[in-house]
Amino acid sequence: MTLVFDFYFSFRSPYSYLATPQIETLLAKHDAICRVKIVRPIAVRIPGFFQKVNPLWPPYLARDTYRIAQMMDIPYRWPRPDPIVQNPSTREVAADQPYIMPVSRMGAAAEEAGKGFAFVRRAAHAIWSGEVDDWHLGDHLKLAADASGLDGAAITATASTEAERLDAVILANEDAQPKAGHWGVPLFVFEDEPFFGQDRIDHLIWAMKQRGLQPRQG
Repeated sequence: MTLVFDFYFSFRSPYSYLATPQIETLLAKHDAICRVKIVRPIAVRIPGFFQKVNPLWPPYLARDTYRIAQMMDIPYRWPRPDPIVQNPSTREVAADQPYIMPVSRMGAAAEEAGKGFAFVRRAAHAIWSGEVDDWHLGDHLKLAADASGLDGAAITATASTEAERLDAVILANEDAQPKAGHWGVPLFVFEDEPFFGQDRIDHLIWAMKQRGLQPRQG
């Protein structure tokens, strides 16, 4: 029996990106399906978030994520540009977000087309791996969609022409997320049980094995 779990994902979350290779391995080895639930970054969802957060948190996040990337041999660099537009001095997040929203809409559209995780894996790599600058320009995201088995041009067009509808899908994911048991990302939910953080994937796999998770044949 194929088991299904949800993956609440933000393209601005380094921990979400760092989780993707592990989820890729999970899906390659086990008979499971990952449903991607795209959400906006918490900095966009909660106005004034960075003005209220403990000042120790941003430098710790930087240190912790680089350490995880090195331990797991995952290519990693803070994106250029940052997926959100934010004043570096005041930490104020701009009302208009021209980078995060288009790629988030593409992620939502990719999930509707049955290739949500495949796209997230490749698009997040383009954003976070450090292999490209200006990930939002040119055909980087289109190529990520093509490599995911999608029609990249069509998904890009859908993200633009159906922006309002896809934004509603993303907002619905954000509404469902706390009801699933947590507010942060990456969040995995299996049979109404939440697992928060890229360091809880082993716990997710354990829980799925208790319910009959099987190795993928072949």
